[in-house]
Amino acid sequence: MTASIPSTVHTRFAGRLVFVGFGSIGQGVLPLILRHIGGMSPERIIIVTADLAGQAEAEAYGIPFLLQPLTQENYRQILQPLLAPGDFLLNLSVDVSSVALIELAGQQGALYLDTCIEPWPGGYTDPNVPASLRSNYALRESALALRKIRPGGPTAVITHGANPGLVSHFVKQALLNIATDLALPVRDPVSREDWAALAARLGVKVIHIAERDTQTSFVPKAVDEFVNTWSVDGFVSEGSQPAELGWGTHEKTLPADGHRHDFGADSAIYLMRPGAGTRVRSWTPLAGHYQGFLITHGESISISDFLTLRVGDDVRYRPTVHYAYHPCDAAVLSVHEFAGRNWHLQSRKRILMEDIAHGVDELGVLLAGHARNAYWYGSQLSIEEARALAPHNSATSLQVTVAVLSGMIWAMENPMRGIVEPDEMDFRRNLEICAPYLGPVVGAYSDWTPLYQRGELFPETLDTSDPWQFSNIRV
Repeated sequence: MTASIPSTVHTRFAGRLVFVGFGSIGQGVLPLILRHIGGMSPERIIIVTADLAGQAEAEAYGIPFLLQPLTQENYRQILQPLLAPGDFLLNLSVDVSSVALIELAGQQGALYLDTCIEPWPGGYTDPNVPASLRSNYALRESALALRKIRPGGPTAVITHGANPGLVSHFVKQALLNIATDLALPVRDPVSREDWAALAARLGVKVIHIAERDTQTSFVPKAVDEFVNTWSVDGFVSEGSQPAELGWGTHEKTLPADGHRHDFGADSAIYLMRPGAGTRVRSWTPLAGHYQGFLITHGESISISDFLTLRVGDDVRYRPTVHYAYHPCDAAVLSVHEFAGRNWHLQSRKRILMEDIAHGVDELGVLLAGHARNAYWYGSQLSIEEARALAPHNSATSLQVTVAVLSGMIWAMENPMRGIVEPDEMDFRRNLEICAPYLGPVVGAYSDWTPLYQRGELFPETLDTSDPWQFSNIRV
């Protein structure tokens, strides 16, 4: 496949850039940063990381590479001398507290971006910590609490990769597309109240972040090996957390293993089982209907909160929002083996990149329950096009890295916005930057519901009065 390599310089930046972590996403976003952010030269970049992954790539670009794991005890000592007002702290690490780095960046006058909210080691899996406090819901609340300590100030964009991140912009565009197709007059939504009112007016009951990755490798998965198309550590850590979902106002019954939180916005629930052990039904245009993992993600919570319609303290509308992830087939086998080991990680890890033979990462949002039933909007990026567009990327990583790029550019263009979630950003600007790297970006309606082909061979208890109940979607 021939792809035209984008070359637009979107903004210029005079500060220094500090990477924390340089795994597959760091390696993939670096050439995009150098391509699209003017004035960003290698001598003004430094990489701080816990292992040697990406060292050869950094050396090829002439970028200093500091091998230094960050801990609660040393992170300030290491990072403070590297950050001055107007610099940028790009956090692409695991096992480093996002809240700690957000706080440090703000104190140093530096901009900040991460792709998820990470705790210090053990924060996801410590059995002595209640499940509610090991959730993305709790991590989000801890990050947003910094707004009270530091209102305004240098922009810190939290949870802005592909998902969470890019998918929040897909949701807004999808809402506008559905409204247009229904000939529904809509003023340009601006506030969160405007967007919530639009979603409620359309009758959207559920939003799935519906992703099907069909990339395959020349090298089969081996026994005692975890294979993935992006960070194994990242996938394992979030897959080990309790499954989480934004909880909609149309839902009739809380799941038997479902629990509400006793703090915060009360926009989401969690299940007493890991996301990598919880399956849900969903749909994408290329895959059709499929079963995916209900992996906890920040967007499940932030989108449901953002689209909550309140009258005073009364919640009148909120959609159910969750991830429905079918990773590449080798990763599915890896998760199956991981679960069989009682959630103890395999001894070897492999991230697919140059050994990918073919396949597509189909990542989008499925909005359902409205007058046209279900509408999917998103990216269908093949490995061939990803390789033609940017080095050091697979289809999966490029959807993340270009969203990291767009979030960085938005922060540089809006440098004093304080702590910001993707849902609060300009979705058009982000989609404009990302679109050239996403392959076909399509919208498709479907008559699929989670009742499709159910009960024919094995009679089940289904809620036929409302197909979009979570009890129908969960496997």
